Amino acid sequence: MSLLRPTSINNKNIPKKAILLMVLLIGALSIGFSQNKVKDSLTNVLHEIYAQKNFSTSDTTYINVLNKLGAEFTYHTSDSLELLTKQALKYSKEANYKVGESESLMNMGIYHSNMGESSRAIAHYKEALKIAKDIKNVVIRLRIINLLATEYNWAGDYAKALDLFLEGTELAENLGHDRQLSVLLENLANLYSSQKDFDQAIIFYERVKKINLSIGNEINSAQTMANLASVYADMGNFEYAMFNVNSSIPIFENNHILDWLAYSYEIKGKTYLRQKNYKWALHWYNQCNLLHKKINDDRGKIDLLNGMAEAYYGLDQIELSEKYAQESFEISNKIHFPEGIQKCAMTLYRINKSKNKYSEALRFHEIYQQVSDTLSRDENKRGLAMLKTKADHDKEQEALIIKNQQALAKQKYYVYAAIVIILIFIVITFLVHRGQKIQKRLNKKLQNQKSDLVIREKQLNEINLTKDKLFSIIGHDLRGPIGALQELLRMLKVGEIQQSEFMDFIPKLRDDVDHISFTLNNLLSWGQTQMKGAVTKPSAFVLEELVTDNINLLSEIAETKSIKMINRISDNTIIWSDVNQIDIVIRNLISNALKFTPEHGMVTIDAQEGNDHWEISVRDSGIGMDLVTQDKLFHAHTNHTTYGTNNEKGTGLGLSLCKEMVEKNNGQIWVESALRNGTCFFFSLPKSQKDYKNVG
Repeated sequence: MSLLRPTSINNKNIPKKAILLMVLLIGALSIGFSQNKVKDSLTNVLHEIYAQKNFSTSDTTYINVLNKLGAEFTYHTSDSLELLTKQALKYSKEANYKVGESESLMNMGIYHSNMGESSRAIAHYKEALKIAKDIKNVVIRLRIINLLATEYNWAGDYAKALDLFLEGTELAENLGHDRQLSVLLENLANLYSSQKDFDQAIIFYERVKKINLSIGNEINSAQTMANLASVYADMGNFEYAMFNVNSSIPIFENNHILDWLAYSYEIKGKTYLRQKNYKWALHWYNQCNLLHKKINDDRGKIDLLNGMAEAYYGLDQIELSEKYAQESFEISNKIHFPEGIQKCAMTLYRINKSKNKYSEALRFHEIYQQVSDTLSRDENKRGLAMLKTKADHDKEQEALIIKNQQALAKQKYYVYAAIVIILIFIVITFLVHRGQKIQKRLNKKLQNQKSDLVIREKQLNEINLTKDKLFSIIGHDLRGPIGALQELLRMLKVGEIQQSEFMDFIPKLRDDVDHISFTLNNLLSWGQTQMKGAVTKPSAFVLEELVTDNINLLSEIAETKSIKMINRISDNTIIWSDVNQIDIVIRNLISNALKFTPEHGMVTIDAQEGNDHWEISVRDSGIGMDLVTQDKLFHAHTNHTTYGTNNEKGTGLGLSLCKEMVEKNNGQIWVESALRNGTCFFFSLPKSQKDYKNVG
């Protein structure tokens, strides 16, 4: 079927570049049109508009058809979607057609979403939403809100997703737009389902089913049943899952809705997989896989391929299992989908373990552990954010109801007052006066409560920041090495690896244990300061001896990198500070210098005498750092971590601890550095004097 007729182009309004692009569209769009009646119909309309003598690219009907036709390629040909949408956007801007511009930007968001480019998709959706608000087009606005909220959901920002879904449902309810309300409520249910809050999800799905029944749209009902089936499968209620998915499949088949049909097949495969019926699971996964060759849905394909890998693993067909798990793992990485990476990494760990590839198995186990830790932490934060968003929304609704009730009560009060004002004018005056006094008292009480809430919120935020930092360090810098050690010891115990193989891991385990020990010492010291348990007890001591002790302590690390450590501090450098706290500062700064100094480098410790203080410096010949990195080093709640020249790990806690310790001893700390020219940390400490008193 021919879309356009290049031989008929006579209109002067069409630029030569646009003509060339239309010619290219013929080839891009003619493929597979006969498979879809909607595409065929839109193509015919486009052809008829173009054939008119007074045809112009500013024709709004022509722009609308371009946008609709592009949308039909959402799950089929991404290149065609992009090509049509860009053309529609260009013509909309030239014609100053805001409706077309908003819809084109929305389609561009869909395209980038399919490509796994969430940030670009969100940017286009926001721009489209702004235009829709400006032109007061509520229908387009509701569609964009739904797409934007869904994209935030996929991007992991559940709080923003929830906020937008609630905004959209409220707007749709107020307008009586049941079709869009149904879609928004269903995606809201999907959001709760993704958070494993299945009970709340089912409440919303049942509400959607009632709306769909009143609308009388069987396709919407089928979509809801498919989503319900997925939830019931995850809950282990396989009978309900199978009933709902079996009810949805014939509707999608009859209406040739391939993307939803593929999704339903995948759910049916998942339901059989959860029951360990691997043969029937593979049957439905294969049906789904055939459809995925006709559509473009990478997110849906990840669950399909991983499900096939698990089914083949259950049938002991390891090679096929590994093939599909690896393909799913690659797609998950390509579109930056952490949940997919987590599932695939666990599957690949089990596969490699069964094939006695322990090194590869350990690699995937570490990937799985790392992603799981990140997702677990993020889910906790997102769950709290969702609760806060929901509470804020409910609070706003409650405030609105109270405001309306107060307005009605006030109106009634004026009516009654008007009836009796002549008879009881004096009484009314007294009551009003008393009411004002009560109101002032209540307002004052409310203001005091508000001040208390602000103070408590600040305290809670500080506690949360401390908690987050502790969990981050424990989760990433302690749990990872300990987990690896546990896994290796377990494998040695059950005989999965030999003692000789275990010995190969000893150097890495030693580094991990040294790192854990160093991190724990810093963590305990920092924890004491945060819990107000550390008391600074200054005394006079010789700094040169303290530096020498730490150089000896860290000499083995320096020797492994052939780094020379030089102590230029004289033996008359006597400090008035807490010796234990300054010991922590010296050890962290020297350790940090060794970490970022390449082999055969040099670390120099020096001290310059001032009027009432000593200025101590720890200088290295390392890689240096830029100004942006320097600005982040000493922020109060920054957990800035980098890797050393030999990939040495660090928690980012050491410099925060150094800053706290130095300042507790009436000193200051700062840094001077330049890329490839090394780094020098300076800190000042008081000289020893007889009249110094203890500081708390």
